[in-house]
Amino acid sequence: MVSNPRMFWLVLVTAMAAFSAAASAGPELSFGAVAAGVTAGSLVHAGSLIRLALRIHHGRRSFGPCRGAGFLGMGALFTGLGVAATGVAALTPSIAAPGLVAAVTTLVAAPTFLLGLLLLPGTAPTVSARLRRLLDGAGIGVTLCYSVWVLASGPAASALAGPLPLTVAVTCCVAVSVAVVTGLRAVRHRPAAIACAGGAALSIVGLGVFTVLLSALRSPDHPFGPTADWVAAGLVAAGLALIAGPFLIVTGARRADDVPTSPHAADSSGTLAGYPLLVGPALLAIAVSVLHLLTGGRFDRAALGLGFAAVVAVALREALAARDIRSYARVLATREAHFKTLVAGSTDVTVVLDADLVVRWQSPAAARQFSLSDQDVLGRPLTDLLHPADAAPATEALHAVLAGRQHVLVQARLRDGFGRWRDTESTVSDQRAAPEVAGVVVHVRDVGDRAQLQRSLDEATWTDDQTGLANRRKFLASVTEAHRTATADAGSVLVVELDRFESVADLHGPTVANAVLVEAARRLRTGVGRDDLPARLASAGFAVLTDAPLVHAFALATRLATAFAEPFHLPGHTVHLTADVGVADLLGATDAEDALRHADIARRRARQLSRGRDGGRVECYDKSFEAALVRRTDLEQQLPGVVGRGELDLVYQPVVDLVTRRPVGAEALLRWRHPRLGAVPPQEFLPVAEELGLAEELGEWALHQACRQLSRWRGDGRDLWMSVNASARQLAAPGWLATVATAIDTHCVPAESLIVEVAEAALPDDAGAIEQLAGLRALGVRTAIDHFGTGPTALAHLRRLPVDVLKIDQVLFSEPAGQRAPATPIVDVVVGLARRLGIDVVACGLETESHVDVVRAAGCQLGQGFLLSRPDHAEHVEAFLERHRARLF
Repeated sequence: MVSNPRMFWLVLVTAMAAFSAAASAGPELSFGAVAAGVTAGSLVHAGSLIRLALRIHHGRRSFGPCRGAGFLGMGALFTGLGVAATGVAALTPSIAAPGLVAAVTTLVAAPTFLLGLLLLPGTAPTVSARLRRLLDGAGIGVTLCYSVWVLASGPAASALAGPLPLTVAVTCCVAVSVAVVTGLRAVRHRPAAIACAGGAALSIVGLGVFTVLLSALRSPDHPFGPTADWVAAGLVAAGLALIAGPFLIVTGARRADDVPTSPHAADSSGTLAGYPLLVGPALLAIAVSVLHLLTGGRFDRAALGLGFAAVVAVALREALAARDIRSYARVLATREAHFKTLVAGSTDVTVVLDADLVVRWQSPAAARQFSLSDQDVLGRPLTDLLHPADAAPATEALHAVLAGRQHVLVQARLRDGFGRWRDTESTVSDQRAAPEVAGVVVHVRDVGDRAQLQRSLDEATWTDDQTGLANRRKFLASVTEAHRTATADAGSVLVVELDRFESVADLHGPTVANAVLVEAARRLRTGVGRDDLPARLASAGFAVLTDAPLVHAFALATRLATAFAEPFHLPGHTVHLTADVGVADLLGATDAEDALRHADIARRRARQLSRGRDGGRVECYDKSFEAALVRRTDLEQQLPGVVGRGELDLVYQPVVDLVTRRPVGAEALLRWRHPRLGAVPPQEFLPVAEELGLAEELGEWALHQACRQLSRWRGDGRDLWMSVNASARQLAAPGWLATVATAIDTHCVPAESLIVEVAEAALPDDAGAIEQLAGLRALGVRTAIDHFGTGPTALAHLRRLPVDVLKIDQVLFSEPAGQRAPATPIVDVVVGLARRLGIDVVACGLETESHVDVVRAAGCQLGQGFLLSRPDHAEHVEAFLERHRARLF
C-alpha cells in the first residue's frame, strides 16, 4: 500500500525520475507525466482513506468519527480525477481549456479537504469551533492575498489579472490558512491533525500551482513565455506536492481516533484560542496599505475587493469573539454569584492566606460564626489567632501544604471576637497555582459541640461501669503517657488479681459477686495515693499506675494485698479472698502493653508461689520469671497427649538389703522425654499434670508399665516387689482401687508384690484417704509413705494409717551442715516405732557410707540411693540384678 513509508519513497523516487525525464521533452510532455503520477498516487491514497472511513464506521456504528477520513478521501479522489482530466485537456486542446479544468478541480477539492480536516476527531469538536477556524483562516488568507496583491506589480499581477486565476489564488490562500490554523489549534491528537493539515495544504498548493502553470502554457502572450524553464520545474514541484500531500493525510488520519480527553474549555470550544492569530496579518495589511498610499500607488478593483473581504472576515471574527467574551463573562458572573451564595450560606469559614500565611481574605461567615471582623483578621498571620499550644503544630501543617502536600487537616483552638477559645477543625489546600485564588485556602469549622461530645464519650468509654474505676483503655493510655514522661527513678505498674473470685458467684450468686467487686474497688481506691491511677482490667483483675519507684511500689502492693485479705462483710454473707500482686518498673518496658505484661508475669509468679498459703503474695518482675513462665506454658501445651505420643518412660531404682547388699525390690520412677524440650524432670511436669487433670492418666499408665515389668522379672525367676508412686488426687479418685485391681489381674502379678507409695506432704489427713489405703490393703497391695520426715505427719498418726512400708527421707539421718550432733537418735525413734507397729522401713537417699552406717545402726535393714544404684532403664537394672541375686527379707 502506498501509505507504507518505504512504498511512498519508492513511488516518490520513481515519479521524480519520470518527471525529470519528461521535463527535457517539453512542458506538455512533462505535464502529462506529472499528471499520470499524481493521478495514480491520489487515487491509491483516496482508496486508503475511504477504506479507513468505512472501517471506522463499521467499528463505531456511527458516521461521526468516520466523516473526517471520508471527506479527506473524497478530496484526494477529486484531486486525482481532476488532475487526470487536466492532463487529457492539456494533451487534446480541442476538448477543453486545461487551465479551466485545473481551476475547477482546485475550487472543488480545496473545500472538500477542509471539510474533512474540520470533521476529523479532535480538531474542532463543535460547529462553532469549526466556524471560528474558517473565519480565522479566511481572515489570514484574504489579508495575506491583499498584502501580496498590493505589493506585487508588473508581470506577476498580470498573470493573475483574470477573475478565475484570482479566485483560485484566493481560494488556495484561504484554504491553506484554514488548514494550518486547524492543525495547530487541534484540541486532541495534535500530531495527527498537523499531519493531515500539512497534507491538505500541500495538495491545495499543488493544485493552485497547476492552475497557474497551465494558464501560462496556453497563453502565448504571457510575459514569461510558454517555454520558460520555470514552467517545467514548477510542474515537477507541484507533482511532488500532490504525491506527498495524500500520503501525509493517510498517515495522520490513521493516528487519530475518537478517544475522549479532558481539554480546557476554551480550547474545546475555540472561543479565545484562535483570536490572536488575526493580529499579525491585520497589522501587515494596514502597514502595506499605508506604504502603498505613501508611494503614490492606487488601489484597483481586485485590491479593493480583497480589502473588503479581509475587513468583513476580521469584523465577523471580532463579532464572534465579542460574543464569546460576553458569554464567558456571563458564565464567570454566574459562577461568582453561585460561589458567593454558597460561601455566604455556609457554616464553614473560608480564609485565603498568602505564601507568608498572612490572612488576605475571609468569608462573611467569619463574623457570623466567630464574631471576627475583617479588621481583626486581615493582614495578620493565621497563627496569631490560634492557641499558643496549637500554633506550632498548625504552622508545621501549613508549611507541609506549601511544600507540596495536597490536603492537610488541622485541629486547633481559635480565639473568637469575644476572646474565647473555640475548638476548630480546618482543611487546608494549596491553590496558589489557580489564578482565580492564588493563595492557600483554609476551611475552618467550629467543632466545639463535637469536641464536648467526644470528651463526654471518652469519659464514659474510659470508665468501668461496674466499679467506677478507669477501664483498660484509659489505663493503657495513661501508662503510655507516663512512660513517655517518666524520670529515671519513678514510675511503676501494679497488677492485682483476686484469687478464688469465680467461686463467689457460684456459691453466693452474682449479686454478692458484684458487691465484692464494688468493695474491692473501694479498698483499692482508698489504698492508693492521690496521684495514683487505679483501674479494673478484667473480671477480678485490677491495676494501679503509680509514679513511685519500685521499692515504694512494692510496699504499696503489700498494703493492697493485706487490704484485700480482710474479710468482705456483706449483708448476710462474709467472703474471704486473697490477692496476688505483681509489680513492674515502668522504664523497664518498651511500651504500655509491655509494662502491663511484665506486671502480670510477676503476678502469675506470685500466684504460683502462694498456692497452699493462707494469704496473697507480692512479686516484682524479673526476666527469669518470664523464662519460667514460657517454660511452664510450653509444658501445659505439650503435656496433653503425651501418653499417646509415646514420650513417657519408666526408670527403676533398686531397693537393697543393707546387710547383704542384694536387691529385694525396685521403685518405678516416671520420666518424660520431649523431642524439643528434652528430658523434663518429674518435679517439673507432675504439678502441671495435677493442674491439668492429667495425673490419673499418667498414674494409670505408670502403674500398668510397672506391673508389666514386674511380671517379666518374676517370670524370669526374680522374686522382687515393685513400688509405684501415686498422687493425692489419684488416691482420692473413686476408681483408683478398680484401676489397681485391673492392673494386677491384667499382668498376673501377686498383689503383695506391688507397693503403692504416697508422698507424706501429699497425704490427705481425712477419713477418705484412710479408707482408700485400707482398700488397697484389702486387695493385698501394700502401701507406703514416701519421703517421711518432710511433711506434717506425726509419729502418733502412723497408728491410724493402714501403712506397710515407711520410706524415710535423708533429712532424718544426714547430719545437719555445720553441726556435729549425730542424727542416729532420730532414726532410732522412727525405726523403733515402725518396728513396734509392724511397718517395714526403707532409708531413701543413701549417698555415702556414713549414711548406711547411721541407718544400719538404727536397725534399718533396707536402703535405696545413689550409693547403691542410680535409677536406670530396665535392661540396665536387670544387669544389676544378675550381679546381685535377690532374696526376700
